[in-house]
Amino acid sequence: MSKSRAGHAAARTTLSPAASIALLLTLGAPVASASGAPVASASRAAAMATVAWRADQLEITVPASASLGSGVVGSTLSASLGTVTVVDSRGGVPPWTATVSATDFTTGGGSPAQTIAKANVAYWSGPSTASSGGGSRTAGQTTAAQMVSLSTPAIAFRGRKQAGFPSSTSWEPTLVVTIPPLAAAGLYTGVITHSVA
Repeated sequence: MSKSRAGHAAARTTLSPAASIALLLTLGAPVASASGAPVASASRAAAMATVAWRADQLEITVPASASLGSGVVGSTLSASLGTVTVVDSRGGVPPWTATVSATDFTTGGGSPAQTIAKANVAYWSGPSTASSGGGSRTAGQTTAAQMVSLSTPAIAFRGRKQAGFPSSTSWEPTLVVTIPPLAAAGLYTGVITHSVA
């Protein structure tokens, strides 16, 4: 049975260790600048992090907050999610796989014009940015050219620890959001969840 600890009051039951981060994205109504190009409004972020763990000590953590910034319809936003870390203190040399999934981003009542579908959200893990302990580590997507859509869950990272030693692996993934041309202005929220098993 898994246990959970959360940065918010809601209880969470998981089948594997998981960590979620709520992301905010601001879309402003296009305002013409002196050059005639649209200008976006600024945004602030407040987010939650949920971390669950099992008795066999396989954990994943994500940043407590993140913001994708602001943009205008028809544009693409790219932002770092901060550091994601897997810690494996299990016995033996079991492998682990970290996966990532997303919800749709919505604002207001979540009508079609107020929704940025998760199919418009792409992810790339980048290489490992820090590690400890032996074993092997393989990035899901080393470069931006390998980014994948989050319309379905995707592999973020894989690893296998060395016998007798705990290990940790960190990476700083990037999220790329394509904003539909008919998206309504507003503050959009969505959840990116990393799980490890």
